[in-house]
Amino acid sequence: MQKYQIKLLVNPAQQVDMETALLRSFSSIIPESPISLTHFLAATVLIIVVLCFTFRPKSTYLIDFTCYLPPESLRIAKESYIEHIEMSKLYDKETYSFQVKVLERSGIGEESCVPIALHELPPHSSLHAARKETEMVLFSVIKDLLSKHKINPKSIDILVSNCSLFCPTPSITSMVINKFGFRSNIKSVNLSGMGCSAGILSISLAKDLLKVHQNSLALVLSMEAVTPNGYMGTKKSMLLPNLLFRMGGAAILLSSRKRDKRTAKYELQHIVRTHIGSDDEAYQSIFQQLDEVGHVGVSLSRALIPVATKALRTNISKLGPLVLPYSEQLRYVWSIIHKKVLLLPSQKKIYAPNFKRALQHFCIHAGGRAVIDGIVDSLRLDKEDGEASRMTLHRFGNTSSSSIWYELCYLEAKGRMKKGNQVCQIAFGSGFKCNSAIWKCISDIDPTERNAWSDRTYLYPIEEVPK
Repeated sequence: MQKYQIKLLVNPAQQVDMETALLRSFSSIIPESPISLTHFLAATVLIIVVLCFTFRPKSTYLIDFTCYLPPESLRIAKESYIEHIEMSKLYDKETYSFQVKVLERSGIGEESCVPIALHELPPHSSLHAARKETEMVLFSVIKDLLSKHKINPKSIDILVSNCSLFCPTPSITSMVINKFGFRSNIKSVNLSGMGCSAGILSISLAKDLLKVHQNSLALVLSMEAVTPNGYMGTKKSMLLPNLLFRMGGAAILLSSRKRDKRTAKYELQHIVRTHIGSDDEAYQSIFQQLDEVGHVGVSLSRALIPVATKALRTNISKLGPLVLPYSEQLRYVWSIIHKKVLLLPSQKKIYAPNFKRALQHFCIHAGGRAVIDGIVDSLRLDKEDGEASRMTLHRFGNTSSSSIWYELCYLEAKGRMKKGNQVCQIAFGSGFKCNSAIWKCISDIDPTERNAWSDRTYLYPIEEVPK
């Protein structure tokens, strides 16, 4: 192939002019004197700082939260619950004894509450009754929270609610918007079917929305309606939710506005979400279904605790590098090398990192005594670290997604939450999911401030009934 060469023909005079012009252009970019070089470097540093502040992650502040305190007229003592089971005449001797045994070992005390419809015989689980329960819980906590901070409902920009098994039309967020008169352009989302871990999922969603809609306020509502979900059959695995779940709920006010940092209680540090639903056993461990005679209920399988342990291990493996000091991470890695690479028999177990080196408090979903004990053992925590969870289970029962907020409320009421402390919320849910959130306390918490525990703080902790 013939090659062609193109030459630019210029005379010597023109070439000198071009070289001079190039030198002048470069000299205008590169400073000649020390003073101009200093100015150049200062401008560069200033630009880098501005870019860092512009593109750094936006903070999410928790201004305050409120937990629902049911009236004492809705309390259901164990004796009353057992009497209701006996009077229903639905169960044979074996099934009756099973329920009594579960209640006695559940860790739930005499002060937990159920909606008025479940105090009736037979229980009245209509759509109207379910709506009444939802309104009773959510309208109460929203009113308390907004009035406490003198917040006009029209200043709320984002509304997120979660209720796993009760999904009416119009939605729960629509019920709230209609009651309080929120703006027509509010961003509202209603989550359903997400299980007991939906409280952290709602916080995660609100955090992402606050990043997009900057300088906004978000109201998060977390509850489970007990009224429509009572199981009327006799299958043991489906009777467990009847015995463990109680009424409750929480409202949480979040902000991405910088000025709210001065009044906020906490700042969100991390959220780690884990979903192991690709495994069939995990997917079916908590499952809403029909029994043999057509009664609808939620089945809790025997594999639930092993599945929860597996999900927790996966979640913690992702959370650890975010919060643990390097010394704990190195010990963990070194134990893996000893056991799996060097195959040393002296290394019997892989080192379990000490999360107390990074976190001062733990709010473990009060799903049941076995769940709390399993997490305390897995994370190498002391008995006191599970106190807030056990006391919440004892007084309020399993309130599903809102239980972690009752636990944080307990820590505040006992005066244990100090400025600079970090608290870890851990929750499990159907699917199967394990979610965790890390909050940093950024203000001085007043333990005398009234909350759901104020009237009983002096009575707790109590000695638990032996298993």
